[in-house]
Parts: sequence; C-alpha cells; structure tokens
Amino acid sequence: MSAGPLVGYSSSGSEDEDEAEAEIEAATEGRTRPGAGHCRRGQSPDPSQRFPVPDSVLNMFPSTEERPEDDSAKHGGRVRTFPHERGNWATHVYLPYEAREEFLELLDLLLPHAQTYVPRLVRMEAFHLSLSQSVVLRHHWILPFVQALKDRMASFQRFFFTANRVKIYTNQEKTRCVPLIPSHYQKKNLWTFVGLEVTSGHAECLDLVSEVDRVMEEFDLTTFYPDPSFHISLAWCVGDARPQLEGQCLQELQEILDEFEDSEMLLRVLTEQVRCKSGNKFFSLPLK
Repeated sequence: MSAGPLVGYSSSGSEDEDEAEAEIEAATEGRTRPGAGHCRRGQSPDPSQRFPVPDSVLNMFPSTEERPEDDSAKHGGRVRTFPHERGNWATHVYLPYEAREEFLELLDLLLPHAQTYVPRLVRMEAFHLSLSQSVVLRHHWILPFVQALKDRMASFQRFFFTANRVKIYTNQEKTRCVPLIPSHYQKKNLWTFVGLEVTSGHAECLDLVSEVDRVMEEFDLTTFYPDPSFHISLAWCVGDARPQLEGQCLQELQEILDEFEDSEMLLRVLTEQVRCKSGNKFFSLPLK
C-alpha cells in the first residue's frame, strides 16, 4: 500500500508551486507550456509588450509581497524555530495516539490538579509520541521523503507500548525530550510540559527512530536526540515550572493515574502506523 495523504491541504502557494514545477519540467524538456506566449481573453498581455511603469510610481510601493505575520503574542509567547518562507514545510514523524473518552477523563483529573500548582498549564490539542525532531523540507522533497520513510517502515511489525509514568520535561533537556507544542514554534528561553513516559516498548520505538534517522541522513536533515525519553505529552506552559511540578505534585499526579480505573489497559497502546506531518499535509505509513 502506498503512502497516501490522510487529509488534503490548502496552501496559498500550492497552485503557484505546481505551476512553477510544470514550467520547470517543460523548460527542461524543451517544450512550451500550452497557452504560453498567447494572450487569452481576460489575460494580461506579455510583460515585454507592456508600457514601462515610471520609477516615480514604482517607488510608491517599495514592497508588493506581504509575508505572513509572526506575532508571538498569538502563540503563547512562542516564536518560530525557523523563518516562514514560501516552499518551506515544517515536517515531523511520530506515532499518533487517538485519545479515547476514558483517556480524556483521566486527563480531566490530572490537569486540574497540576494547575493548582501551575495555573498557566495548557492542555495539548492532540497527542502523539515523537520519532523525529521538527525539520524543514522543501516542497519538492515531501513525496520522496515520505516514500523513503515508507520503504524503511515496510518491514516493521505492529507492537504495543505502555506510557504510564508521569514525568516533567523541559526543552533544556536536549537529549531527553522533544518540544511537543506546535512544531514550528519555540519559546526564546524554555517551556515545561507534563508527559506520560513510555515504560514498555522502548526498544521497538528506538528501532523505528533508527530507521527514521537514516532517512533524515539521506536528506541531510537533523536526526533524533540520543537516548530519548519517549512519551506522550499532556500539557505545557511557558517557562521553567519544574520547581512547582516535581516532588509532591508529581507524586500526587502518579497516584491519580495509578488509582484510575483500568489505567493499565488504557495506557497500553497498539502501534499500527507511523505518521508524517509536513505543513498541513498528513501521511500514514502502516506497519505490518
């Protein structure tokens, strides 16, 4: 089964990029694009046939291209890890976790209790286990990259992992965790998040990371952190909240989890696919 998009995507530049690629292909084959050089009804004439615009008019408009506004206030104080450029796609490889109703009930117990210590904690919008750092792909690399991942994942069997140990992370722990707030944003200093650490299935996750890293190397991209602490992130906040969350709060959160009905089965996860997100396009890579 070939890797296909789970959902479509809309990008203001996608049609332009497709048209540009078509023109490049036509140029390399010595062809002319259909309709090129002919002015159809409603189209502007060839630029070479237009009257020149006076400099005095051009100087009135120093920049006609608008860049997307990056307002960190709209993203909880986060700024991008890389500048927004047309054709740059933030890309991330991970194991998805589909939150069931019981999981959300557990989270409804854990998060309010943690917020009594750190009120600014915010619940994650989606849940997953990272297999890569966030990297930047050019538009024309996406499909070759996904195909390379698919080839690497083809021999992997489905497996179970368990994530039932509450743990506090910060982005300073560069070898132990991955920022799991939106992948292309980063706080200038640091943030803290509450996660569920994997306690079984760690070896299988490492095997997957090894194959993902090989693909990253093929495309000259950054590989994963050494000795990672695989986890599902539950909530995050800006700043270092470890002094408030570690110790008594962490112990109480673990007790809430351990006492939750059927938590052992709830947090035992069957991994059936690896997923790759590039921009707002998703690819599913099924395991055997």
